[in-house]
Amino acid sequence: MSEKKGMPNHVKYRPGYFMPPEKSTSWVDREYMDKAPRWCSVDLRDGNQALIVPMSLDEKVEFFQFLCEIGFKEIEVGFPAASETEYTFLRTLIENNLIPDDVTIQVLTQSREHIIAKTFASLEGVKNAVVHLYNSTSVAQRNQVFRASKDEVKKIATDGAVLVKEYADSFPGDTHFTFEYSPESFTGTEIDYALEVCNAVIDIWKPSAERETIINLPATVEMSMPHVYAQQIEYMSKNLHCREHVSLSLHPHNDRGTAVAACELGMLAGGDRVEGTLFGNGERTGNVDIVTVAMNLFSHGVDPELDFSDMPKVAAAYEKFNDLKVNPRQPYGGSLVFAAFSGSHQDAIAKGMHYKEDNNQPYWDCPYLLIDPHDVGREYEADVIRINSQSGKGGVAYVLETNYGYDIPKKMREEIGYLMKHISDEGHRELTPSEIHLIFTKEYINRKDKFAIDDATFVKLPKSSSLGDNGMEATVDVIIKGETFKLKGKGNGRLDAVMNALRQGPYRLDYEFVTYHEHALESESNSRAASYVAIAKDSKLYWGVGVHNDIIYASLNALSCAINRALTEEE
Repeated sequence: MSEKKGMPNHVKYRPGYFMPPEKSTSWVDREYMDKAPRWCSVDLRDGNQALIVPMSLDEKVEFFQFLCEIGFKEIEVGFPAASETEYTFLRTLIENNLIPDDVTIQVLTQSREHIIAKTFASLEGVKNAVVHLYNSTSVAQRNQVFRASKDEVKKIATDGAVLVKEYADSFPGDTHFTFEYSPESFTGTEIDYALEVCNAVIDIWKPSAERETIINLPATVEMSMPHVYAQQIEYMSKNLHCREHVSLSLHPHNDRGTAVAACELGMLAGGDRVEGTLFGNGERTGNVDIVTVAMNLFSHGVDPELDFSDMPKVAAAYEKFNDLKVNPRQPYGGSLVFAAFSGSHQDAIAKGMHYKEDNNQPYWDCPYLLIDPHDVGREYEADVIRINSQSGKGGVAYVLETNYGYDIPKKMREEIGYLMKHISDEGHRELTPSEIHLIFTKEYINRKDKFAIDDATFVKLPKSSSLGDNGMEATVDVIIKGETFKLKGKGNGRLDAVMNALRQGPYRLDYEFVTYHEHALESESNSRAASYVAIAKDSKLYWGVGVHNDIIYASLNALSCAINRALTEEE
């Protein structure tokens, strides 16, 4: 009998969260969000403190300006009393008038008087500011860190709330303050106790239409499945004092890898505001990823009120300022999130693109693509259909069509697809569009290595002939293996006549003409034409492609190419 395998230490763990004291599941009846929350970027605080090498002053200023550029109206700029760097950064923003009038900066402070005092000193001259007060309320923090009772921990919060209000009321100038309170480690706190502490703070601050209060509920450590966080949020939302003047803010972390889901369910449950970072940077496993939450709203037809229309630029900024890489499969922002290598996926995407164009669809509904890559600055040609050994006929045809204008006949696509798969498989690598075009050109277009039609003239036969309305006589000058011949033949159309002429020559090139397609490569009046010819011998099909300014010569080039491919294989 085999020994049972697993992780025996699982027995030392148990859920560390607390359910609300009453049922809180009204959020289940809401299908999706119909508007964006208020966003607050904490990249410059939570994000910065998680970096191996924190940002320099210049990098912080540049990142702040970038966050403003993409539309953030609330940005937590740091903990100004924590270090001289943080303090100097805030003063630089204020003294150099770098904060737009419609942007509110947010600063973090502990509930200690000298820290609160320095925090307010750092804000001199600012127009709009959120003062964010926090203290930890969880069972683990109370018992292990503070070794304090519930009442003692609550007093830390209320004492800080009193001081924040006093400093704001006596602050010189006309700065507009908003107060924010976070029961840090909210998810490890008894929910009724968290409510008690928050309401005690609210009662001191007395929020109004002129000065709201933000109650921020951090999943400082993500301890539960997302539906539990939603129930905790709903209970708090229903029972907070002065709810009409309180903005309920969510601050999920990603310890369990479900921060985005927790955030979305938290918004359904009453969350008005979200604190997070671009691509989820933050301590340990990170904060909630605002890019993903915002773009999820976008995918439901909701304006996220943040501008991610140039996602490559956003990803580049994130990598530059944080010295971190965006995962290539990161939702929306990764370099490969729209890339399809699978042949069946590529075929469906290509058909979906054509269907949308042909039917002028008003809504996006393309197989395998949640959103239109163009909406986030991605290109179909470079980012969607990618060719490797897993790719199929539809993908290769799509690349050749969208990049180079070749509308490959359906019967030809499989052959080209297998050729590209074979080359990719042998090289163990992806093929770029330019490589695909080069291979296609060398193998199929205007080949004259063993056989060439040097010239051709055509005479239309009388309708009375046995060939009917399309009767044609062809005189062709051909070069076969270095020798030149003049051949004549009659047929039902030009290509049929040429094929019959070739059967008369000394090499008796006896192939069956199978099919012919043609189209313009460009839209201009003097555009080149592309022709596709298939011939057969002993049930084996040979394709050729001809390109020329004259459609007749394009078709002859295609026939010539098909014959060259047949002769090469016969050798």
